[in-house]
Amino acid sequence: MKRKLLSLLTAIFCVISCFSLASCGEKEKSQVYFLNFKPESASVYEKLAKEYEEETGIKVKVVTAAANNYEQTLKSEIAKNDAPTIFQVNGPIGYNSWKNYCLDIKDSRLYSFLSDKDLAITEGDGVYAIPYVVEGYGIIYNDAIMKKYFALPDKKSNLTDAKEIDSFESLKTVVEDMTAKKEQLGIKGVFASTSLSSGEDWRWQTHLLNVPLYYEILEKGKKPDATLSLLDANEIEFKYADKFSGIFDLYTNNSTTAKTLLGSKSVADSMAEFALGEAAMVQNGNWAWSQIAGVKGNTVKESDIKMLPIYMGIEGEKGQGICIGTENYFAINKNADEASQKASLDFLEWLFSSKTGKKYVTEYLGFITPFNTFTESELPNDPLAKEIAAYMNNDSIKNIPWAFSAFPSENFKKDVGSALLDYVQGAKKWDEVKKTVSDSWKRERG
Repeated sequence: MKRKLLSLLTAIFCVISCFSLASCGEKEKSQVYFLNFKPESASVYEKLAKEYEEETGIKVKVVTAAANNYEQTLKSEIAKNDAPTIFQVNGPIGYNSWKNYCLDIKDSRLYSFLSDKDLAITEGDGVYAIPYVVEGYGIIYNDAIMKKYFALPDKKSNLTDAKEIDSFESLKTVVEDMTAKKEQLGIKGVFASTSLSSGEDWRWQTHLLNVPLYYEILEKGKKPDATLSLLDANEIEFKYADKFSGIFDLYTNNSTTAKTLLGSKSVADSMAEFALGEAAMVQNGNWAWSQIAGVKGNTVKESDIKMLPIYMGIEGEKGQGICIGTENYFAINKNADEASQKASLDFLEWLFSSKTGKKYVTEYLGFITPFNTFTESELPNDPLAKEIAAYMNNDSIKNIPWAFSAFPSENFKKDVGSALLDYVQGAKKWDEVKKTVSDSWKRERG
């Protein structure tokens, strides 16, 4: 009897041991490898990975690509046996390049967290990439300087507050009058430098150009989504080229820096001018807060940092908001084993729903997320993030999406930036700039 009992116990032990070994083997087999796109966030993600391992026992490998080198790094890493299980795609164009590696995650909790499901990158019935941060840009202004202007007894504008600016005409009137009174206001120019040195001109050849091309494709596009319509467009008319030149000229004619010197100016120069109170306005996005706050001698109070839409005088811009969107989407490697796919989704779902994860997202990464797992009190606390949130939550306005994610190539953007520099330096007429935009689009898309 004892021998039978011993044999039975031995058999049960063997079964349990085999099951445990299989489970351990499965756990060891699964991995989370996150290839990070943002070098400025590398140290945060590394600390976050340690926290996650301490809470769950699951190790997360974080590798960060060098600045402007993500695509090349991803191409190299994705071909390895130990390939990234979480990677990032840059909008619809990025998805088209990496669609063969993107897992359908429509049934994931991560997708269920998304407040606006239309933000996800989809194809057919599948969901293949999910945005994790929403950003916005417009005309940032120093309200202390603006209030000083509106208090002047001899001002030409009949407005009394910057919030009342609601058209290109009203913006132009205020800006040009402020330039005439810049000594009274204690500024070097209304707008900070229009940075046009190579690699520093993205605020104009991408962000500013987004506005007129969005309106053009909205009128012509066969699809309701402007980005997808631009993605399908082999040619553009650049219908609102003159509207673009209107706002661009307003920037450069009322700047802290002479036009001939703009080719040597960087975004950092521009943001320093704003932070030091040398300029009242600057076109940029909520990511600029860290630059403003980090400038030594910064004179701008947080409570005075506000944002206006980019008005151009295009019909239909009444009630227009700022430009809101994202270039940052998470995708799961469909070629990874099933256990690693699940572990990777578990990590992302923890990041955007757990108390620890959300604290990192809000306080250290500073993300405005598109997920319903965050309450209003869990949003980033900086002034520009608050401005973006206010525009996002204002149902009376229509914010402009980031259609520029469908621009044909980096070469196209470089062509536009170079043409704009030639224009301000007098080497090109505006009609030549307009032709460059349409010709380069056709050539790159063709």
